[in-house]
Amino acid sequence: MIEHFFCYNDKFYPADTPVINPGNRSLRYGDGLFETMKMIDGNIINKDFHFERLFSGLSILLFDIRKNFNAEFLEEKVKAIAAKNKHSDTARIRLMVFRASGGIFDPENHLPNYIIETWKLDEMRLNENGLVVDIFPGARKSCDDFSNLKSNNYLPYVMAGLFAKKNKLNDCIVLNMHERICDSAIANVFIIEGNNIYTPPLAEGCVGGVMRRWMLEKFNLKKYKVVEKNLSVNVLMKADEFFLTNSIYYLRWVKSLREKNYGNTKTKEIYDHILQTI
Repeated sequence: MIEHFFCYNDKFYPADTPVINPGNRSLRYGDGLFETMKMIDGNIINKDFHFERLFSGLSILLFDIRKNFNAEFLEEKVKAIAAKNKHSDTARIRLMVFRASGGIFDPENHLPNYIIETWKLDEMRLNENGLVVDIFPGARKSCDDFSNLKSNNYLPYVMAGLFAKKNKLNDCIVLNMHERICDSAIANVFIIEGNNIYTPPLAEGCVGGVMRRWMLEKFNLKKYKVVEKNLSVNVLMKADEFFLTNSIYYLRWVKSLREKNYGNTKTKEIYDHILQTI
């Protein structure tokens, strides 16, 4: 059996090694951020977007970033632990950055600590069976300075995921404080109407997803136009097609939301284009 390792503050440890103490601020308060990244053939997909998001978030959260704690340093550590775990060909990477110990008012310091984990990924294809989703009733996402961050304080999404599993759903849609579409438990939301592709703007409180940004900035299939737009539940229920994006699977199509069924003809075309250009 191959031993599995993770990286904690520059050192490698076997996967079952305890490294976090009870006073850790990420454990206590969710004080930190994380990135979920995909590696293919030793390269991090959309790495610039990932590290830009991470360091922008750390600035918002008032971390003190030492000079050598930068994107190049973290990329080197990601590649090293992926190689040690023999995951460099295809891997899911989770990079978590957090403050160490202390109470709400008095952290020990504001320096970033980090943990990197890797898992082997199987070959990804567009899901043949469309997702079955519903609206999560238990929370409404706020629209504030922290809403777009991929925060370690992930409770609304954790509970949306548990609700989905309990109700035999594949995912759940999270609404914002205005009762409009925000995102899903693990992805950003896109709908298709004609040749227009719509996704909620960041002002609606959704996580600033890397694939969401790629769709807005890099997607260039000329017949389609990708636009930010506020989406109500009624608009979602009337869409022609409906898909979700994240950095691991890129895109998955949604088959049904309650009594509404969606096709996937255009979604397949979009997915094929992503594979050819990303």
